[in-house]
Amino acid sequence: MPTAELEPVWDLARPAGPSRVPGVVVSGFRDRGPAPVDHRLDPHPVLTLALACGAGGPVIHDGTGRRQSGNLVTGLGFGSGGAARIRAARVEWMQVRLSPAIARTVLGVEPADLEGTVVSLDDLWGRRRSALVSEQLGETASWERRFALVEELLARMSADAPAIDPELAWAWDRIVADRGRVRIDGLAAELGWSRKRLWARFHAQIGLPPKRAVRLVRFDRAATCLAVGQEAARVAAECGYTDQSHLHRDVVAFTGVTPGCLAGETLVQADDLPWADQVPRVGGDVTQR
Repeated sequence: MPTAELEPVWDLARPAGPSRVPGVVVSGFRDRGPAPVDHRLDPHPVLTLALACGAGGPVIHDGTGRRQSGNLVTGLGFGSGGAARIRAARVEWMQVRLSPAIARTVLGVEPADLEGTVVSLDDLWGRRRSALVSEQLGETASWERRFALVEELLARMSADAPAIDPELAWAWDRIVADRGRVRIDGLAAELGWSRKRLWARFHAQIGLPPKRAVRLVRFDRAATCLAVGQEAARVAAECGYTDQSHLHRDVVAFTGVTPGCLAGETLVQADDLPWADQVPRVGGDVTQR
């Protein structure tokens, strides 16, 4: 076991205010040692861009023996089972969390095509654009300026691309706002849709079946609460689990470890806000159809 003075340390930077691009949350990470970072990546209800600030960047191991570095994108649910890891040494990088409601407009690919995977941003944006982003970020020392550069890029890309159906953006916002404590039948009824119709269109455009999306959003909140030291029984009750055993099963399925093992995990604690507490809403009110 490493001694306390050799534990890896993240410096975390956040913008002063919310993103001006709905559905986007950006953060900056700096690994300042003294030991290299080697940390499990747990799944989130978002697609995540890892953008290197200059040369180098984190390396992501997907749990199958494949490793990738540079500018990367992880799909919804990436890391389920606990085998995926992030490794870094003396690097700076930006984390951009994308709501699946806008991921298609930014990445140019359906979220369902990236479910549970990690791919190079070169393959989605092209090598030239991807390299230019890292070059610009590396030449900028200010985190606030870096945040502005990324948001300007995402705003341009999302403005010209097709959006998902407004009913599905609304449904996703409801799931996130209620932190995964909604019933799919209730969402379908509010939209005036059949459960089958909601399932098919939600899966096609958001990238997950509605029930799994609900489960992933609920887990995201619970994992954050556990990581900051809340008792499992309290987390189970407040996050909408039927009992503590239900919470235990979900945490093991998503992370490969028990709820007690999440307390004190450095990467989770560094980025200690669940998605539901950060994301600006994408959709709005919809008329039943």
